[in-house]
Amino acid sequence: MLTIAVIGAGSAGRDFAIACAAAGFDVVLEDVMPEKLRNAEAAFARVGHDVRLVSTVEDAVRDADLVVDFVPDELESKLEIWSLIDRMAPPKTVMCTPSSSLSITDLASCTYRGDRCIMVRGSLAGSGALLLLSAAATSESTREIASIVFVAVGYSVVCQADPDLPQLLKNMRSAAL
Repeated sequence: MLTIAVIGAGSAGRDFAIACAAAGFDVVLEDVMPEKLRNAEAAFARVGHDVRLVSTVEDAVRDADLVVDFVPDELESKLEIWSLIDRMAPPKTVMCTPSSSLSITDLASCTYRGDRCIMVRGSLAGSGALLLLSAAATSESTREIASIVFVAVGYSVVCQADPDLPQLLKNMRSAAL
């Protein structure tokens, strides 16, 4: 059974954690705000799913196969949480982030596990279609793990290379000249 760590117990993180638990995954939900964890605990009790609640990223990612962060879609916020996850999670852990504006290539390049990074585009509220974006270094096993989880919780998934990758490579070549 895969262990999913969800970082952020706001409504999106809480709902995703519930969906993962309903799909049979072992789920750990983290938030630094005790009130958000209490709200999440009440929501889990209403739907009858067992989710472990923790207040530190370290406790959340300790055994995680996949970590999905629900921090604000801002570069500074993502870099801060990805830095923590990258340092604290075991090497096997896949890092995933929902984002409508950032580049997975940029984020992955700031980690020691560029092959274990993937991004989700699309709404994680409910079900529907999701786009999984991968950096050049993203491994096939990373795409498979993310696809398995998102399909199991009710999404249809399309995998694609980061659309920013050609421009990023062009910029790197120009800078090297």
